[in-house]
Amino acid sequence: MSKKAIIFGATSGIGEALAKLLVADGYTVAITGRREERLNEIKAINPEKYIIKKHDVTKLDISESIFVELTKEMGVVDLIIYSSGIGEPNYNLEWGKEIPTLQVNVIGAVKIFGLAYNFFHQQGYGHLVGISSVAGVRGNRHTPAYFASKAFQNNYLESLWMKAKRSKVDIHITDIAPGFVDTKMALGDTFGMASLEKATKQIYTAIKRKKKKAYITKRWRLIAFIMRILPARLIIKFT
Repeated sequence: MSKKAIIFGATSGIGEALAKLLVADGYTVAITGRREERLNEIKAINPEKYIIKKHDVTKLDISESIFVELTKEMGVVDLIIYSSGIGEPNYNLEWGKEIPTLQVNVIGAVKIFGLAYNFFHQQGYGHLVGISSVAGVRGNRHTPAYFASKAFQNNYLESLWMKAKRSKVDIHITDIAPGFVDTKMALGDTFGMASLEKATKQIYTAIKRKKKKAYITKRWRLIAFIMRILPARLIIKFT
């Protein structure tokens, strides 16, 4: 019997690449996203292995109904991944640029995290994965909402990990913190840019090992450590 997964935010980038890796590894995968045309294109590659649902994670009531529909259709779900994420520079702190980031990366994420955790608790087992970012390690004067939202995800996922460890249920929580990956989210030719293929393979390895936290690529673990201990007056010279 093949394993089953749901990926929220799988029409491009890491989410789409992970969906393809999972299917190649024998999973049946439900994928969601706002672009229905792209969902249909992905499904056409292997129609029997994909389930698709058009979904905007900022629509919280719809998030819950979509979640219920998918879990009922699939019956058992082994793995749920939240890969939705947005962010852009906001030099003048325009509210119109901040709120979408918070809606997707914080409110939308917490809604799915909570639904997934409670579903797995009732099911008796499961694995929840959040795609956060190394950006959560420190602040950033150019993109404050994005960096803060990723710090929120880091802490929330760790809180769920603690909750799972204290429970008597076999629930695993993994926080994936990528550095710069060559996707539409990346801005220009950035330091340490990893190919999408390399990053996704490392992410999938971390998922299979059920790691608590994984920096992608591996060099970012050291970079994150250095970023944590550097004084803020030095950080602002490089960000």
